[in-house]
Amino acid sequence: MNIIIIEDEKPAARLLQRKVEKLGLQVNQMLHSVEESLSWFQNNAHPDLIFLDIQLSDGLSFEIFEQLDIKSAVIFTTAYDEYALRAFKLNSIDYLLKPIDEEDLEEAINKFKARTANKPVNLDFEAIKKMLVNPVEREYKTRFSVKIGHQIKVIQIEEIECFFSENKGTYIHTNDNRDYLLDITMEQLENEINPKDYFRINRKFIVPLNSIKEIQMHTNSRLKIILPSYKSDDVIVAREKVNDFKNWIG
Repeated sequence: MNIIIIEDEKPAARLLQRKVEKLGLQVNQMLHSVEESLSWFQNNAHPDLIFLDIQLSDGLSFEIFEQLDIKSAVIFTTAYDEYALRAFKLNSIDYLLKPIDEEDLEEAINKFKARTANKPVNLDFEAIKKMLVNPVEREYKTRFSVKIGHQIKVIQIEEIECFFSENKGTYIHTNDNRDYLLDITMEQLENEINPKDYFRINRKFIVPLNSIKEIQMHTNSRLKIILPSYKSDDVIVAREKVNDFKNWIG
């Protein structure tokens, strides 16, 4: 089976490669931009399966398919669950939401094997692009309830300066410089708040755009976020997330 990965973040591409090869498959090529992918496809046999990130550093990966007639099967990889994932399921083998779970990866590959055993996969990229422009609307949390002793406190989303994890717990830090423990993991939380307004900058922190007071250059091509009241040297945009973060802040 000939497999390639198209992903602009090289650490994420290498991580996916390791997970795929752990399942006994071989990744034959990794590509990191629209331009590089176009050049490669013009000079190489097209693969059986592509793991395709949607947003690359130089544009949407759909530009590759607009310029070339590629018949490979596709498994989408995306960090943005506000996109029309239901459409991806209808028009591709599957989608994998980052960070990619190994069980989900194995299930997607098994689905590819089953669906391509007897017939090729035809993808309607125009339909998927339209869904990207007009994603399925969904409701996100606008408030959280936290337990304080024998009482329940309701915290509105606009009162939150950031979310952070500490000692396996997930916390809200509010604008009045207080912390509250949530009964939820960071991964679950990430799927319940609007990604247009909130960004997970690393494993420990999710920050809202409105709370960012200052952005400073940091070591190893990373960025340091200054918040109004939360003081920590760990509020750093991870290197592999810097490009996505810059796109997010516009």
